[in-house]
Amino acid sequence: MKTIIEPFKIKSVEPINFNTKEARINILKEAFYNPFLIHSDDVLIDLLTDSGTNAMSSNQWAGIMRGDESYAGSPSFFRFKDAIQDITGMPEVIPTHQGRAAEKILFSILGGKGKYFVSNTLFDTTRANIELTGSAGVDFLCEEGKHPTIPAPFKGNMDVAAFKKFIIEKGTGNIPLCIITITNNSGGGQPVSMQNIKEVKQVCVEYNIPLFIDACRFAENSYFIKIREKGFADKTVKEIAQEIFSYADGCTMSAKKDAFANIGGFLALHNSALTLECRNLLVITEGFPTYGGLAGRDLEAIAIGLVEVLDEHYLQYRITSIEYLTNKMINAGVPVMQPAGGHAVYIDAKQFLPHIPVDQYPGQALIGALYIEGGVRGVEIGSLMFGKYDAEKKLIPSQMELVRLAIPRRVYTQSHIDYVAEVIIKVFNKRCEIKGLKIIEEAQILRHFTAKLQQIDL
Repeated sequence: MKTIIEPFKIKSVEPINFNTKEARINILKEAFYNPFLIHSDDVLIDLLTDSGTNAMSSNQWAGIMRGDESYAGSPSFFRFKDAIQDITGMPEVIPTHQGRAAEKILFSILGGKGKYFVSNTLFDTTRANIELTGSAGVDFLCEEGKHPTIPAPFKGNMDVAAFKKFIIEKGTGNIPLCIITITNNSGGGQPVSMQNIKEVKQVCVEYNIPLFIDACRFAENSYFIKIREKGFADKTVKEIAQEIFSYADGCTMSAKKDAFANIGGFLALHNSALTLECRNLLVITEGFPTYGGLAGRDLEAIAIGLVEVLDEHYLQYRITSIEYLTNKMINAGVPVMQPAGGHAVYIDAKQFLPHIPVDQYPGQALIGALYIEGGVRGVEIGSLMFGKYDAEKKLIPSQMELVRLAIPRRVYTQSHIDYVAEVIIKVFNKRCEIKGLKIIEEAQILRHFTAKLQQIDL
C-alpha cells in the first residue's frame, strides 16, 4: 500500500497545553532566546531532542514491573547484557545512566593533553568529554556531507583519505581512538555506509588504532544500509547491525535513542584490560557493575527496546515519516538537509536566513521564530553549539548552521507533523523579519544548554 501507517496502537495519551502567540513572545524573551530554558508545559510540539522522549511499549512497561532492584547480580542486568551481546558480539558490557556517562568513563581513561580523537563527526557531549581531558576532537566528514541541500546516499561517511593523512601528520601514538557516529547526528542525521566502516577499519588496523562506534541510532543506520547500499537488501536489519559491530573494538550508546528508553546507556568492549579500568571508574562514579547508575526496571526496558527497534515495519515507518516532512519542506522551497535523515529534519539556517551573519547565530534565531509562530521547539546545531573563539575572542563558526527538529519515537502522529510543516512554511514566507542574536552570558563547556541571548535590532 502507498500509505505507511504507524505500526502501533495508542494505549495512553498525554494532553498538549496550548498557548497564544503573544504569550510565546514573552516566554521566549524570558528564556533569553534559548529553547532549553523554556518550560516544557509551554511547548506545543517538542522536537528539541529524540533522546529519552520516546513512547515506551506495553512490553517495556510490563518489563518495568518485572525489573529486579537487587544491588548486585540482578537478573535484569543479565537480560540487559544478553540483549547487547546478541547485537554487538562484544563480551564486556558496562551499564551507565546515559550515553555521556559512558563517554566520560572512556575518555577519562584514554584522553589527555596532546591526544586526538578522530571521527566522522562528534556530537556535543562526546566532544565536550574529550576536550575536558585536554584532548582534541577532530572531524573528518566526507565532502558530500558538507553540502546540506545536495542529496547523496551516505553523507555521514568519514573522509578516509583525510583520516589517513592526519595519522601520518600526528603519529599513531597520539590518536588513542577513532569513533564513527551512526547515524551522523551533527551532520544531519545522515547514515554511514558499510563500505565506509570497512575502509575506516582497514586504516585503523594498519595503524593500530582502536575503532569504536557511537551507536545511539544503530538501527536507523542499519536500515539505511539495507535500502540504499548494494548487497544488503536481502539481509535483516539485525544481521546488518551485527556486521557493523563486528568491525568495532567497542561502542558507546545512549539507550535513550534507538532503545526507546527514557534513561540509560552502556559501554561495550572486547579489550578486557580496558574494561577493568572502565569498571573501576564506573564503581566510583556510577555504581556497581551490574546496575551502573540504573534501576533494574530501566535495564529491563532497554533490553526489550533493543529487540523492538529491529522490527523492520517500525523502521520503515520511522524513516518514511522523516522523509514525509522533509519532502514537504522541499516542495515549499525550504532549504533542508537532503536526503532525509533517520531521526530528524535539518533546516539549513544559513540559506533560510541569508541576511543574518553567522556571528548572530541564524540557527538560534530560526529556533525562536518557530517557537513564536507555532509553539514548536527545536535545537540549533551550528555556531552556538559548536563555535569556538580565536585568541582575539572572534567567533570561529561551525561548518554548517543547522536547525534540528528531532522526532521522538512513537509519540507524534501525521497530523502533528503536518502542523509542524505548516509552521515552518509560514515562518519561511516571512523570514526577512527575523532578527539575529548576541550572547550575553555563556558557560565554557556545552554553552548552548544554558546560554542567555539577546535580540539584535535590524
